[in-house]
Amino acid sequence: MDNKPKTKLGNGKKRSESWITASLCLSDAEAHTYTYNGKKYVNLNINIYDKPNEYGKDVAISLNDYKKEEGAKPQANKMPTAPVPYQAEEYDLPF
Repeated sequence: MDNKPKTKLGNGKKRSESWITASLCLSDAEAHTYTYNGKKYVNLNINIYDKPNEYGKDVAISLNDYKKEEGAKPQANKMPTAPVPYQAEEYDLPF
């Protein structure tokens, strides 16, 4: 994993255990969008900090720029396969 600087796109504040408010800079995010089924998307990382920063923000939003390596093999299905049921073989023997 390389340590290149993160592309910061926004920040926010944790309001409760299940609620976060945040702002996202669309101008910066737009350069990293991709289109899928006619809609635009951007992949994000959202980090929640233990302590607020100097501006009182404890949520950071950055670009998730992970790219699969070229030629990487897809992972094999790790689910076990069902055993093949036994089938009696027929032999054409004279006895």
